[in-house]
Formats: sequence, structure tokens, C-alpha cells
Amino acid sequence: MNMIYNSPNYCVVEFAGVLAHAPEQAVIEIAGGHAFMGGYEIMDKHSRREIFIDGSLAVHFREQVSQLIETEPTMEEVDEFLGGFSPLMQQPVVMH
Repeated sequence: MNMIYNSPNYCVVEFAGVLAHAPEQAVIEIAGGHAFMGGYEIMDKHSRREIFIDGSLAVHFREQVSQLIETEPTMEEVDEFLGGFSPLMQQPVVMH
């Protein structure tokens, strides 16, 4: 578990080694021949909702984040990007 982004609005945690829903999807090749096995938890701090993504969606997310980082975005631009996942965030964030 590695927190890769934290702002007043969002938090993103990367989970390496988390198996996808089906074993055959656990390791997915991405550009450059690197394999990614894991997922991301994206949390909206204001709505107190989150989503965990893995598999091909996690690979796509990782590629989009890499492209975004190349543009040296502001925190507002990163938050705007993460806001695109808000409609998918149905799981309430619970402290335990």
C-alpha cells in the first residue's frame, strides 16, 4: 500500500500485488512491456465515498496518470481528473 496522492479533496492509494477478480486478469501487460498487478483506491474526502479499481481499469488509470504527470499539473488539475471518477464512487469511507 502506497499513498500516491493526497489533497484536501482526494486521496489515492496504490495497492501492489492485489489479485484482480479473475486469476487470468491478475497480471496485465502495459506499454513498454511492464506488468502491473494491483489496484487503486480513490477516495473523495468531501462526499466520504471511494472506489477500488483493478484489472484493465487500473492499467488505464495508471496510463492516464502518467500522461497527466508529464504535463506538470497543478493540484486543481489533478483533482479535476480524479473528479471524473466521482460518479463511480459508491462505497462509503468508514474508519475502523
